[in-house]
Amino acid sequence: MTKTYRSEYWTRTTGDLAERREPQLPPPTVDGATADDAVRIVIDPTRQYQLWEGAGSAITDSSASLFMNAMTPKQRHDILTEMFDPEQGGFSSVRISIGASDFSSQAYYSYDDLPEGVAADPSLEYFSIGEGEPGAPDATRDLKNVVPVLQEILAINPAVKVMASPWSAPAWMKTSGRLDGAGRLRLGEYVGNGYRYQDTIDYVYAQYFVKFIAAYESYGIPITSVTMQNEPSNGCPWPITIWTPEELTAWGTEYLRPALDKTYPDVEIYFGDDSLRFWQRPASEYMTPAQAQSFAGAAFHTYSGLPHWVHNGARQFPHWKAAMTERRCMLDDSVAEASHVMFGEIGTWLVRNGVGLINLWNMALDEQGFPSWAGTSGRRGVITIDSSTGKVKRNLEYFMLRNFGQDVAVGSRRVASTNHTPDGRHGGLGSVAFLAPNGDLAGFLYNPTGKDIDAALTVNGMGAKWRTVTVPAYGTVSFHFSDNETVNTTTVPADDEFEITYTPHPADDHDETLFE
Repeated sequence: MTKTYRSEYWTRTTGDLAERREPQLPPPTVDGATADDAVRIVIDPTRQYQLWEGAGSAITDSSASLFMNAMTPKQRHDILTEMFDPEQGGFSSVRISIGASDFSSQAYYSYDDLPEGVAADPSLEYFSIGEGEPGAPDATRDLKNVVPVLQEILAINPAVKVMASPWSAPAWMKTSGRLDGAGRLRLGEYVGNGYRYQDTIDYVYAQYFVKFIAAYESYGIPITSVTMQNEPSNGCPWPITIWTPEELTAWGTEYLRPALDKTYPDVEIYFGDDSLRFWQRPASEYMTPAQAQSFAGAAFHTYSGLPHWVHNGARQFPHWKAAMTERRCMLDDSVAEASHVMFGEIGTWLVRNGVGLINLWNMALDEQGFPSWAGTSGRRGVITIDSSTGKVKRNLEYFMLRNFGQDVAVGSRRVASTNHTPDGRHGGLGSVAFLAPNGDLAGFLYNPTGKDIDAALTVNGMGAKWRTVTVPAYGTVSFHFSDNETVNTTTVPADDEFEITYTPHPADDHDETLFE
């Protein structure tokens, strides 16, 4: 190559995890004629796109309870350091629930549950994220598990982004009067003594967000961003509040954004936070450009929906960013399907289409896929923690996140790279590449086929000189070029051995023919 880098780091991960970010020798450089039999990938750092903000997963109460109760303090610190230390795994983002979600080790709760005989609490007098010292045996709600785990993560990496999403408003604010089940917010109803803006449920619920952010701040945990509702179109049996896109637009612009602007103006609001079915309609159909200024961008889940619907959020307003805020980890899916979803659809296709932040669902679950207060079975975490010994297994999702965390610096820009897959699961090689502020170039190639593919990679400005590498079936090859003396070359520790007893997961619903 006409340009050489002082440091290079290449790894290889197979879809079946027989190889797990195994370090590779820098591949040979060949001329154009020699590379004719390989699939060519050209990286062009002159064409730059979205900012890369990082990748991580949800610290649910279920996950946090395993870190706090199934592990010794040393086991917990070791695995959190492995994942979040920028000199190791480099995970840089987490998502938490505002109040209880379905994945909790505790009974469902909000932060404003009322005693018997109290019908409403417009001043939020009863607001509390929990009682006791964080992590103490008698601590409750968020202080029992989530807060102490986040405090430890932020001690390891203070720059980790914390996104927060409610599953349900307090029961007394909902039409159903219940946390669980698909009630709606009592929009426009008055709960004070008068007909003021401040007397509405709409206003009080916005103040609920403000008090949540302030409570977490008091424990040294800054909230970076919020969404207004987890899966607002999902009529599920666990805690949930149902909203239409129009309702979210109005409440976000008229109540939540003004409330945050008075108190925490740097906290971003992401719109949507739902599966791609939520995004069948372009956001510009129900939101004006002025209203769109209240939101930092669009948030997507990838359980159902047509891939191109992502454009109905990501390409609607010039300033909007895009975040992938939830996807269950793959369990009993085939190697091909699991790799397509994680390495292909999320790690390649969505990032190529504007996503700059990734949060998967459940950082950790146990050997049975629990705990879950909702009894939701057929799940696993990014890592699996043995509930009796604290031993750890690292799942496919861990390696997708580590491809980004270890090699792609937060603050990088995605740059152009040749792509041969239209959706991350069909066709040929996919690729993503990033240019860091210090000039490092990094990314990875994904092979969505069942056979190894020989690839030839070059960078704009280097002429017809190619680096040739074999990308494994349903797997990835990562690369990191740097002019620094060294790059992060830490390797993934071996898994512990223990028995897994998962319940099979029901098939995801991907039939979207109704909408075509």
